[in-house]
Amino acid sequence: MVKMRGDYGYLSAIDWPLLPYYGVLCLIYVLFAVTWLGISAWQWRDLLRIQFWIGGVIALGLLEKAIYYAEYTNINNRGYSIYGAVVFAELISVLKRTVSRMLVIIVSLGFGIVKPRLGQMLHRVLGVGALYFILGSVESCMRAVRPRLDASHENMLAIIPLSVVDAAICWWVFSSLVQTTRTLRLRRNIIKLSLYRHFTNTLIFAVLASVAFMIWSIKVHRLTDCLSDWKELWIDDAFWPLLFTIILFVIMILWTPTSNNQRYAFSPLLDNPDDESEEPMLNEAFDGMKLRDKSSAGTTNASSRKQSEKKQMLDKFDDDLKWVDENIPSSVADA
Repeated sequence: MVKMRGDYGYLSAIDWPLLPYYGVLCLIYVLFAVTWLGISAWQWRDLLRIQFWIGGVIALGLLEKAIYYAEYTNINNRGYSIYGAVVFAELISVLKRTVSRMLVIIVSLGFGIVKPRLGQMLHRVLGVGALYFILGSVESCMRAVRPRLDASHENMLAIIPLSVVDAAICWWVFSSLVQTTRTLRLRRNIIKLSLYRHFTNTLIFAVLASVAFMIWSIKVHRLTDCLSDWKELWIDDAFWPLLFTIILFVIMILWTPTSNNQRYAFSPLLDNPDDESEEPMLNEAFDGMKLRDKSSAGTTNASSRKQSEKKQMLDKFDDDLKWVDENIPSSVADA
């Protein structure tokens, strides 16, 4: 039996940089998880549902990076891979990417911020997520068991459908963001509109960075007869987790749990400063349960009248907004 061991272990010179790389990413995700868990526990009364999704993505990312780091450490120390470990890590990675794409879709649709529920759209989101997970699992498993830079027809047949689904998701996200930001502009909700502008700019940066990297990678690593930059091949695997980590970090900053969380929650009324002060908070609801006392009949009637006036105002506003959407087409400036 022939053993080939370098100065740093059994990993090849191409794959060795991935060992410290995944170690650093694992530490970053540990920091993400501890920070997010601590802030969420501190602001547990004011949490939004989207913040639970973000916590789930962080947990899956931490699990994925830990498995990759353990696998590369085992190969470097022993010289062989644990059976099925790489495939399991790839499946966890596909699950994380699926959940993250579903998260971006529901955020772009305005769930919990512009819309109180998704309705029938939820089935479409789940369907797209299931399709992406199936295609991604096939592509990832084939990539894990085949040699690097394998350009066989089987690999292309797995990559092309996944790329088409990714492009469709990208179109769906940006078209939904246009509609959501247009609705917020019509409702004059400056706080939520600013949030969505930052989120849109982050996604635009991610798309431009992805396109630029793919062009560079194809030119340097694919369209060449003699591969001279083999030491940079590990970047093909390292770029996408790094880009995802940057996007996740920005999303964590935008949706950090705070005591003013409910200002980003769905509110059917116009969000001017007066409405902001009247928007109910979860902790105020808990306090109200503790301090609730018997009210008089006059107070009950006054409260009923106020609720009726608010309902009439909401109905009138929804009718006006519906008329604007049906009769005034969106322009490039609105987008």
